Amino acid sequence: MGIRPVFQTEETLCRRLWVRFLRLPFKMVLQVQNDRSWSHEWGYQPCPKVPSDGSCRLFCSDQNDPRAALTAGGLAQGDVGSVDTPKVASRSAAAELAGLLESPEITKLIAELEATRWTGRPGYPVRTMVGIMLAKSLYAIPTWTRTLALVQEHTALRTALGCWTDDQVPSIDACYRFTKKLRKHKDMLDRCVSSVIGSLHQEMPDMGKDIAIDASDMAAYANGQRFVSKGGRERAPEEYSDPDASWGHRSAVSTRKGGGFYGYRLHAAVCTATGLLLAWEIRTAKDHEIPVTLPLLDAVLEQRLAVETCALDKGYDQPPIYDGLEARNVRPIIPLRETEAVKRGENKPPTCEHGEWRFAGADYKRNATKWRCPTGECKPASVWVKADRLHPLIPRETLRWKKLYRGRAAVEREFGRLKNEWALTPLRVRRIERVRLHADLTILTKLSCELAKARNSQSQKSKRAV
Repeated sequence: MGIRPVFQTEETLCRRLWVRFLRLPFKMVLQVQNDRSWSHEWGYQPCPKVPSDGSCRLFCSDQNDPRAALTAGGLAQGDVGSVDTPKVASRSAAAELAGLLESPEITKLIAELEATRWTGRPGYPVRTMVGIMLAKSLYAIPTWTRTLALVQEHTALRTALGCWTDDQVPSIDACYRFTKKLRKHKDMLDRCVSSVIGSLHQEMPDMGKDIAIDASDMAAYANGQRFVSKGGRERAPEEYSDPDASWGHRSAVSTRKGGGFYGYRLHAAVCTATGLLLAWEIRTAKDHEIPVTLPLLDAVLEQRLAVETCALDKGYDQPPIYDGLEARNVRPIIPLRETEAVKRGENKPPTCEHGEWRFAGADYKRNATKWRCPTGECKPASVWVKADRLHPLIPRETLRWKKLYRGRAAVEREFGRLKNEWALTPLRVRRIERVRLHADLTILTKLSCELAKARNSQSQKSKRAV
């Protein structure tokens, strides 16, 4: 048996040490020269998550040689330049924040909040405070401390907020006081959200035609264990750091297994065409999804959106959900659970000796679906089936139902974007009022950004038409 070599060259050893112990997130090119001395070429890789607007780039030893650039399968092109032309540069986050503060919806919110300052010291400008609230989600920062630290060192962000000097940057206590004020005047924030959704509907007329409703877990920033320690005494109610949170169950995902969790749930209604949230509600984790579904749908209908279908998962397969949706003239798109009626095959279409009958349309006024014999030889050749949980007006056997149910993935994607790209989680606040404000500000920021993109796209189309 031979002895396995640990390393062959000093270059291999150095590479392994850097990768194993330092875990550098960028490339480092090491060159072995004749005198055995090392020369390091440092640089940065552009990263969209870095909350700075400065551009940075990694430089290799010879960028004309694709092998030196550590690219796979490249060939030297000689005097021919790279075919990878630079794309149009996107707006920086600071410039985007400045545009949000100038939007009519946010400007109206600022004016309403300024009207509440009728006595006492003026304090920091309301526009600056609202901008910091939006910047926290725009830069995906979980805490106010890190947000203010970014404002202190980010020149472009300070300019967008109107903080020309260091003493004009709000303190951490001012942020906490302002969040308390927003919780007190939640009606103003709700009107701002409604106006943003209304403006989005004007830019996207088909928004809200098909929606999907689901819930997602939000782990609390607290310890919910019943006992103080293993085998110890039971924790008193006043000893819980977040008494509003509770234990609930969540499904498994690719990064963790399913099981119990301590925290809250975000119940949301999402447009399947645009992927935008239309209504949402924060509840404690032990609350079931069924009682929240119809109030969410009512909140969407209050936005004057013409909702036609609502896609939900198998957990919402309950008779009250079907009855509530049909009473609101919304077609349910819900798969069936394995109940006794389903096992007996009562959900199947009518059949005869010629085979399974085919769907021939639905009459919403009659609240029934029409089925025809595949050959037309039976008498009568068609029958009407009363719509219910087993036989909805959009039958589950049709391609339309399958396409609408595939759109339910939009709500899952939106949950992932909010959590991973807009800092909805991890939570760094306690009590349900603070969690609700955190969710409202996060979703308001995202909706405002989408509204700004829609308006810019419309203006670009107008310019090209001229």
